[in-house]
Amino acid sequence: MSSAGRRSGVDATAILPPGLRRGVIIVLVLFVLAPCAYILAASVMPDIEVASGTVVPSSVTLENWIAIWTTVPLAQGLATSVLVCGVVAVVSALLAVATAYVLVRFTFLGRITFLRALVGLQSVPGTLLLLPLFVVYASAPTYLGITVVGTTWGLMITYLTFALPFATWVMVTYLRGMPVELEEAGLLDGLSRIGVLRRIVLPLSAPGLIVAAIFSFLLGWNDVLFASVLTQPRTRTAAVVLQAFGASQEGGALPLYGQVMSSAVVCAVPVVVLYLIFQRYLVGGLTGGLK
Repeated sequence: MSSAGRRSGVDATAILPPGLRRGVIIVLVLFVLAPCAYILAASVMPDIEVASGTVVPSSVTLENWIAIWTTVPLAQGLATSVLVCGVVAVVSALLAVATAYVLVRFTFLGRITFLRALVGLQSVPGTLLLLPLFVVYASAPTYLGITVVGTTWGLMITYLTFALPFATWVMVTYLRGMPVELEEAGLLDGLSRIGVLRRIVLPLSAPGLIVAAIFSFLLGWNDVLFASVLTQPRTRTAAVVLQAFGASQEGGALPLYGQVMSSAVVCAVPVVVLYLIFQRYLVGGLTGGLK
């Protein structure tokens, strides 16, 4: 900011005047929060009021929140999602930091090609890989004697193939900004490369690790395409359970709108809590990769 701008109290880099900027922010916040507020309101309304288009409930009931645990296997879906996505998040973050450390600190044939491939893999649509992946998994009992389709570990492997490239690239950009002198000091003190990775790199790269883990977690949590094809009723994730519940309400005499809204809120709560807990680490990890 220039000295004239500081004296006048006006940010010289601002695109909009302060009053207009506040108005735009308020409009954007309302635009985002209005659907969320309606979902919460509809979750405590009787279905007849939701069907009639009522926005403000005339009476509040918690029957929808109680009934969803018996109407649909939501608890089982949440448990499966937490297990699958949690394992994918931890494994992808740890593998990503080890892979990124090798790519950043060592020079070898094919290193640049591998880095470019990490970016290129992000452009491959999941729908293109769904059929080949299903054929490979379905052939596993014949050629390997193991069942993959319908298992939670098969879903974990699937999500890892998509989460690892992105997580590795996040860690590559983060480790590039980490001073190499710290690692050299550790080597001089007698640490091996594994020791440097475990005792120096891992603690210092915690914000980047959390970013990689959270995005890997969300990749699995929000997926419906692969989970709907590669799971069976007992291994369905929360997203598939919610999608199947919403689809089953179409064409009914009076759909269970309130229960659908309640289920949507329940499925969204873990993600919101995750962001609130690791908010400061997310900011540090994302900005750290831009240095």
